[in-house]
Formats: sequence, structure tokens, C-alpha cells
Amino acid sequence: MEPANPIEHVVIIFKENHTFDNYFGTFPGVQGIVLPQASDPPTGGDPPHSHGAWLNRATGAVRQQYKEKDIPAYFAYAREFTLCDNYFTEVASQSEPNYLMVIAAASPVIDNSLASRTYQPQPPFDIPSLPKNLEAAGLTWKNYAFKTFNFFYHIKTLATSPNLVAWAQFDTDVANGELPSVSWLFAPSGLDEHPPFGVNAGKATVGPGMQWTVDRLNKLAASPLWSKTAVFLTWDDWGGWYDHVEPPLKDKWQGDGPKSGPAYKNTQFTYGPRVGCIVVSPYAKRGINSNFHSHVSIVRFCEKAFNLPELNARTAASDDMSDCFDFEQTPLPPPSWR
Repeated sequence: MEPANPIEHVVIIFKENHTFDNYFGTFPGVQGIVLPQASDPPTGGDPPHSHGAWLNRATGAVRQQYKEKDIPAYFAYAREFTLCDNYFTEVASQSEPNYLMVIAAASPVIDNSLASRTYQPQPPFDIPSLPKNLEAAGLTWKNYAFKTFNFFYHIKTLATSPNLVAWAQFDTDVANGELPSVSWLFAPSGLDEHPPFGVNAGKATVGPGMQWTVDRLNKLAASPLWSKTAVFLTWDDWGGWYDHVEPPLKDKWQGDGPKSGPAYKNTQFTYGPRVGCIVVSPYAKRGINSNFHSHVSIVRFCEKAFNLPELNARTAASDDMSDCFDFEQTPLPPPSWR
């Protein structure tokens, strides 16, 4: 990455539970396939998507997808900016390990933490993180989210930070032109695109969740911050949906697994299934990027953009997504979708 780039703010928008084929498989020119139409909310509720479910994906993954009519804004962003069609989740499982990867480029767990899951460590975890490296360099960060589903609380050195704020604070900070160097932005339940459950059972989440993202990006695009910001819009995990591209094997899980179901030990830990990733920035290269990327690539981008030390061997070995940018191009206009 060029050392003198104009990016002063990185915004990581993490939505929930959709593979690349499930969302972007019909986008023109991508490595995609056509699958039957998915409904919003999906028939059958929330598909299983733990590591055990991933090991059984050949028969268990739901082979359906949303089309442009369902997520028109995301297709518009993909046309106007950079759509990565070879971008993988870091861990072949569900939310928590992948959240931890985009915060700390490491995960002590392979499934979401539950007291009953004694085959893996229990939080909080004592691991280095990108936020702490930003602080050490005199830079700023915030996590815009909500307390009921926030894995920053699972990292010891971050759990009591005043930088863990409500997601609505993002709009206020944008209006005041006060975004930190790196922001993590998570939507509330019902707008995160996760299949509905609990109080949201039976309600659409894909369409409303897309609009939540649009509203945040429109506020950012209308502010002076737009000219110096890079947004990474991606999805945390596969959510139990099918994707036809097999993720490459990087490393294996050395711990145990549940007493029932497929054995976990020595099965694929990294990488997990493909998900969509759209780079939204005045300096994004317009078009489809088919180079390999993963969640840790975003962490590496931040390290390079802000001249930070490498967190660990995983970031040291990662690409930095610089191939998605051209800092010498005429800056692209803000997103057109409203």
C-alpha cells in the first residue's frame, strides 16, 4: 500500500449470515451460480451454521439465493465501487470466531461461546487486538454496536473501554465530522440481515437490513468525511447458506468438538466460506476484484494504512487489500442509491 494515501478513516460494516452465492451469485461477471429464490424471512428460519454444520454442508447447506430485486442497493454499490468475489470468512463456522478475527486477527474458539461448549475456551480472552495497537500509536477507534451481541466484550483489554458505544452514535459522530481512525459498525437485531428470531420472528430482515446500511452510508457520503474514508461492507459468516467455491485450507482446529456430531479435531479451521465484500470509497477501483481476500485482510489494511505493527503471524502473512484501491484516480462520487 502507498504510504501517503488519503485514507484517514476506515469503517468496517459487519452484517450477518449470507454467503457470496446467496447474495451476489447472479451479479454479472462474478464467480457465481444461479440458485432458487430465497424468501425474506427465509422459510425454515435460521439455518444451522456452526462448525459441525459446515462439516455437513454437502447435504445441510441451504441452496437458495436473493436476487437484485431483493438487495438492489448492494448491487448498485457493487457496480459503482469494488465487489470482491474471492473474499472468504476466516473461520469455517459462525459469528464469534469471525468477529474476533476482524478485531484481533485471532480466535481461541471455533463456535460461538456457550457455557455448554466445554470443548473450547470460555471468554473473556487475553489476546492482542487492533484497537489496542491503534491506541498505542496514538490513534482512535470505536465500536458502534449494542451490548446484547458484541464480541468486543469477550476480549479482556477491551471489555470496559469507553469506546464501546451504541450504534446510533455513528450517525451523531458522522454529523459532527468526528469519526475515529477505525470504526466497527454493527446493526441491531432485526436490521443485521440475520434470519429473524425472538421478537423479530416472522419479520423480513434482508430488505430492512440493507436499508439500514444504505442510511448509514448516505449520511457518511453527505459529509466531508467521505473524501478520506474507506468502507469495507462485508458479512460475518456463511449462515448455513450454500456457496459453490470451496474455501482453501490454511490451518486446522487442534481442539475437540461436541460429543455428538462430526469430530472437530484436525478439521479445517481457516478459511471459511466466501461472503460478499464491497469496498466503498472515492478511491475504490470500480469493478470486480477476484484476488484472494479474507476478514484478516481488512485488519492488515488498517495496519498498513496507519503504519501499525503486525498483530501476529496471521496479519503478517495476509494481503492488505491495496489491490482494491487506486489513490491516484479521480475520486469516485458518493453512492447514488437512496
